[in-house]
Amino acid sequence: MSTLNVKSKVEDPERIEARRAQLTAAAIAAFSEQGYHTTTIRDIAQRAGVSVGLIYQYVHDKEDLLYLALLEVLESYRRQIPQALEGVTEPLERFGAAVRAYCKVNDASGQATLLAYRETQSLGKERRSAIQAKELQTNDLIKACVRDCVEAGLFADDVDLELFTYQVVMFCHAWVLKAWRFRGLMGVDEYVDRGLRLLLNAVLTARGERQLRESGGGASAPRR
Repeated sequence: MSTLNVKSKVEDPERIEARRAQLTAAAIAAFSEQGYHTTTIRDIAQRAGVSVGLIYQYVHDKEDLLYLALLEVLESYRRQIPQALEGVTEPLERFGAAVRAYCKVNDASGQATLLAYRETQSLGKERRSAIQAKELQTNDLIKACVRDCVEAGLFADDVDLELFTYQVVMFCHAWVLKAWRFRGLMGVDEYVDRGLRLLLNAVLTARGERQLRESGGGASAPRR
């Protein structure tokens, strides 16, 4: 993971990784409950069960922790979407697997996902740009699956790649952004299955519809 301008007084990479994971988790919880601007390093130290002085061995300030938190959720997409696509060759199944993996990351990292929406603007300009670049890289994983479906004749050839990709991204984020509604109605797998049907209705060609029927709804699989 790139840690732009996040400096540590500790030199052992394993110690840095483990301690920053602990501190980042505490920071996410504190920021989510109290808000980024009102949370202090002392608040984070209390949640992590460490001293304020120890935190300053691994980061310079609380913006470092916000930046690390947002990087981690984006890196989770970049790790888990490719893992979900391993061994999946059929384009519709790859598209479905990518969407499911994206939603599963949000399901597991709900507080960090919400934090990204609320507090990205609290980062300095250089770090905001770095987060936006990471987001585009994540979106490219989805966009590649959409492009493969277009090239295979399964999606209409006039699909707006950029807009459709963002429709998918916003659908995945809505599981967390509107959790107050969705979690009372269904689990994340049902959410993905139902959402995929809506998304695919707008873009499938006749060939794509046939393939989806023949696969028994293959765009919603596999569940891992």
